[in-house]
Amino acid sequence: MVIRVEVRLFAHFRQGRKKAQIMDVEEGTIISDVLKALNIDEDEVAIMLLNGRDGPADRELKDGDVVSIFPPIGGG
Repeated sequence: MVIRVEVRLFAHFRQGRKKAQIMDVEEGTIISDVLKALNIDEDEVAIMLLNGRDGPADRELKDGDVVSIFPPIGGG
């Protein structure tokens, strides 16, 4: 079964990609699968929010979920 999730990208992850996009994925897909599909290395990700909650990349997605992906933010 196919489910639909929204993926929101921040900072340099937006380069060459849309800042927000709807993805159709198979049921059982986890956040790290979405990262692979977007060609984003999991080691480059500082924060992964699933419906506003931080956590690991192995969380399973459900229809209507919102995934937000942030790189490390530098500053001085």
